[in-house]
Amino acid sequence: GEDEEGPRRLRAAVMAGFVRELERRAGPALRLEQRAAGGVGCVVWDAALVLAKFLETGACPLARRHVLELGAGTGTVGIMAATLGANVTVTDLEELQELLMVNIENNKHLVTGSVRAKVLKWFSLEPLLKTLKDLTGPDTCVLCCYEQRTMGKNPEIERKYFELLQRDFELEKIPLDRHDEEYRSEDIHILNIHRKRTVGAQ
Repeated sequence: GEDEEGPRRLRAAVMAGFVRELERRAGPALRLEQRAAGGVGCVVWDAALVLAKFLETGACPLARRHVLELGAGTGTVGIMAATLGANVTVTDLEELQELLMVNIENNKHLVTGSVRAKVLKWFSLEPLLKTLKDLTGPDTCVLCCYEQRTMGKNPEIERKYFELLQRDFELEKIPLDRHDEEYRSEDIHILNIHRKRTVGAQ
């Protein structure tokens, strides 16, 4: 009856989500669906916007390159890379595949490379670092973009991640003045990460 109608309408509105547009330097904007419910992967994060717009600067030419996005969420960064000619696989948890597929479909007319979605799980630092090691060779470029956080356990997790990462990788911070002029922030960092050429005894 009447009592059910309100909650049902509300659920429908929550499921419908909301669209984030990200303008591009050339051509129409990306249209990225988000979800009002469903956790951290369902919205476009500021760090994703900063990294997507950094890719557009051309600092890392992407045409015909193979790109893998870990923790893709809405797929913003990977889809932008695909509009720049890369062959992209966006990865995240099973429950985000539907949202990734929707965003790939909504933007496929802008893609000049290719883009597909796959499930890839890593729940903590060690599996993430193992994934990075397994997927990288001497010529692999890894871009890591993150918003520096000061609350709770975040600084400790961040410190531990970079400490462990530096056992096998060289880290180079990309200066703020090389980020997109508009999409940049003092507390959002982009790192260029490469495998160490010679790995000494651990």
